[in-house]
Amino acid sequence: MAHNFSPAKTLERKEIWRGSVGSFGEDDVELPNGRRTTLALLKHPGAAAVVPFVDEEHVLLLRQYRYAAGDTLWEIPAGKLDPQESPEHCALRELEEETGYSAERLTSLGHILTTPGFTDEVIHLYAAFDLKRGTLNLDADEAIETEILPFATVVTMACTGEIRDGKSVAALLRAHVLRGQGLNGA
Repeated sequence: MAHNFSPAKTLERKEIWRGSVGSFGEDDVELPNGRRTTLALLKHPGAAAVVPFVDEEHVLLLRQYRYAAGDTLWEIPAGKLDPQESPEHCALRELEEETGYSAERLTSLGHILTTPGFTDEVIHLYAAFDLKRGTLNLDADEAIETEILPFATVVTMACTGEIRDGKSVAALLRAHVLRGQGLNGA
């Protein structure tokens, strides 16, 4: 039987660090069961990610070097929300900045909580259609190459672990399921 707890009550926040990905601190909280504890929390502004469909059978993927992973990963375009920016605008902005393509239409694939054990980050997921050449504009901290691949191949890569980035796996599998239910740019 499912039980929905009330939210925890934050008694005090001790901010330890503030940077480009948000702020990290320790929160003294009262949990829904009445217990009091101290929890580490990275407060994040949120993000958006997008599966760019070049046509019905092909998507654009990124090969992006990730310092934290110490590796180059397959990913979909994504980025952090700017202040007051809508998730849809962020998805379209990141798509163009990272791939050089713009999209005429977006379809929501829902959202995910990336790692709710220590961050409040929410990533909004989209599928993009009717792509047109735009302007590539990589950030200074980005090392990215793009590749057009068959969507069926990419779904297999997500299932076999060749794609290891969580947001990309979630978005690709959601797009695959919804595509089977008629998500094809309509």
